[in-house]
Amino acid sequence: MGALAHVQEPRKTPTIQDVARFAKVSTATVSRALSAPGKVSEATRARVSEAVRVTGYTLNQTARSLRRRSAKAILVALPDIRNPFFSSILDAIEREAASRGYGVLVINLYFGRQTIARLQDFLLSNRADGLLLLDGSIEAAQLQLLRDQAAVVPVVLACEEIPKSGFHMVLTDNIEAAERATRHLIDLGHTRIGHLLGPEQNIVSRERHSGFNRALEKAGLVQRPDWCLRGNFEMETGYAAAAQFLSLPDRPTAFFAANDESAIGFLSGLRQHGVSCPRDISIIGFDDLGVTPHIDPPLTTMRQPREMLGRMAAEALIDMIEGPANREKPLRVVLRSELVVRESTGRPRTVNAETAPLP
Repeated sequence: MGALAHVQEPRKTPTIQDVARFAKVSTATVSRALSAPGKVSEATRARVSEAVRVTGYTLNQTARSLRRRSAKAILVALPDIRNPFFSSILDAIEREAASRGYGVLVINLYFGRQTIARLQDFLLSNRADGLLLLDGSIEAAQLQLLRDQAAVVPVVLACEEIPKSGFHMVLTDNIEAAERATRHLIDLGHTRIGHLLGPEQNIVSRERHSGFNRALEKAGLVQRPDWCLRGNFEMETGYAAAAQFLSLPDRPTAFFAANDESAIGFLSGLRQHGVSCPRDISIIGFDDLGVTPHIDPPLTTMRQPREMLGRMAAEALIDMIEGPANREKPLRVVLRSELVVRESTGRPRTVNAETAPLP
């Protein structure tokens, strides 16, 4: 029997990482140079082309065709799916998407540093054709990474603005609406007005605080730091804020709460201590959740056009998927909120009673 023939080891197939190392650029830059050459400089294109020639790298045509093939789905990423605020927005997104022949995938963004990786996984593996991002807490640098990795994937921001991000946005008028909410209390005769804040790092919370301050300044009223109670948009912190309010030696007669959930918790905590609304204190919220007309007393609030926001955001994203993904100027739509007056706000008590201790 003759000697066994020598079997040559198969040569390793060159990868995009090999190209990136040779060209001394990131893999994201290699991807852009190959799939969207207009997005990189001529010098970079030349370096990448030379690296491709030297390494023998060839594009995976099956993967490219998969990326070009529509998944007929959009990805909706939000900070907390438990929050009832998002229910009507998601419903409107799903209805608009379904009318255009698209499905909807929903993920929670509570994974910290894994957030961008999860979004990339969905967008680069052809599970979704575009992203609706309902969370403004992602850092600009992370967004830039997402843009680099998913350069051809359309992205629309909704609900929460991320300044200078360059993405298309559909928002509501948080600053103006908060100013109108506070103005409502001022028009009722209140001059001693507090604010139940949202989470400090949240841009929506900061915008509503800004609108609150602007209304006070225009009315010549002083914003008192001890009348700005900490919260995080949840009923529990609103309930806890009631104890903070009762500990104040000098109390306001009205409160603007950064959202309905915290307003409801605040109202509940005050009621348990014998404080009557609106006799002893007026409270206005923000969002107009479905429960607000049915609590005791029904809550005055700012109604965000959530259904319209969801529909327009989905419409904008699908238009981008089916047409040019990039515009010369980013889309920015701001929708107006509506003041809904119910029974939780009224005129303040008399000047003498106004400063008298509550139960």
